[in-house]
Amino acid sequence: MKAARGSVVSKKGTPWGTIIAVVAIVALAASVIIYYMVQSAPKRAQADREAAAASFAPSASDPDPSKRIPGVVTATYTGSVHVLPTERVAYDKTPPFGGPHDQTWATCTGTVYPTAVRTENMVHALEHGAVWIAYNPQQVTGDAVNTLSVRAKGKPYTMLSPYPGLDKPISLQSWGHQLKLDDVNDPRIDEFIAALRSNPNGVYPEVGASCDAVPGQFDPDNPPPFDASKPGPDAKPMDYKGSTAAQGEQGMPPSAPASAPASAPASAPTTK
Repeated sequence: MKAARGSVVSKKGTPWGTIIAVVAIVALAASVIIYYMVQSAPKRAQADREAAAASFAPSASDPDPSKRIPGVVTATYTGSVHVLPTERVAYDKTPPFGGPHDQTWATCTGTVYPTAVRTENMVHALEHGAVWIAYNPQQVTGDAVNTLSVRAKGKPYTMLSPYPGLDKPISLQSWGHQLKLDDVNDPRIDEFIAALRSNPNGVYPEVGASCDAVPGQFDPDNPPPFDASKPGPDAKPMDYKGSTAAQGEQGMPPSAPASAPASAPASAPTTK
């Protein structure tokens, strides 16, 4: 009997099923980790860029840090001058970063537009404190577009769109400010955004205004298209005073307040 028991013990095989199961679990865990690292890499890289640009955040002692960014161009524009959806503006800059604009703003809640959007709506969003990242779709493609998209997607008061015919690969706009660049990895992109997006120090006209979609007036999934043609003789000039028939924002009459009080915090936009 003792010999028989010893024989049974000696005949026990290697637990291949258990080994295979453990190897499969380890391989699955490794693949999940690798997938996460690959998928999260753009966001982690963007977090590093934003950390590096943190010194350009506005403050009472440094109300417009964009003045420290080489290449930023500025201009002064009057706000709250509206045109009708059927009207165009003969802008003085390309892309424009101020001047008369449509009565409805483009949605700028971290919106990434895959196609070019009507300029007059995009300019209105700048009046609300948004930063508009525009790129030349012939020069910026593939992974380069993704590198720009991570700067905008899901970020409040930010929007990204192609801009056909742009004279540089990249152009950043906020109200009264512009920066044109060649490289999607240029740190000045993040410095510009840090300095000017929702800057509460009076660098744009409507502090505290909303960037949300306007139901029935602007659909971010089907926005009014960009018009690449040259504005005709009926286009409104930069010193235009506004169309009488153009309603106020979100259907309010022209006499109604167009923005929240200057003291309203940019992080808590009001509904118009």
